[in-house]
Amino acid sequence: MREEVIAVYRALLRARTKSFAGDAPMLTHSAKEIRSQFEQNRAVSSPTEIQKLLEQARETADFLTTMVVQARLTDRGTYEMKLDKHHEGATLDVPSEEKIS
Repeated sequence: MREEVIAVYRALLRARTKSFAGDAPMLTHSAKEIRSQFEQNRAVSSPTEIQKLLEQARETADFLTTMVVQARLTDRGTYEMKLDKHHEGATLDVPSEEKIS
């Protein structure tokens, strides 16, 4: 069970690294929050409750990698997002910025 907990903890850290790449404040805050949540549940001993918590953590890691996209402010004053193939709906067409007359 301990190995599974460690594996899920590491998966969350990897997911946050990928999702918040280049955003030092979010990387720091998210690492602290992940650590805090695991520490808060350290005393849980029920296998059923542990499995429930692990499933929630796995879902969170999946959400971070498939649903969270950081938008960056460009020099033009607009925001730019870079979708990867792992993002949910990344194959959807994005409307163009053509001017409508």
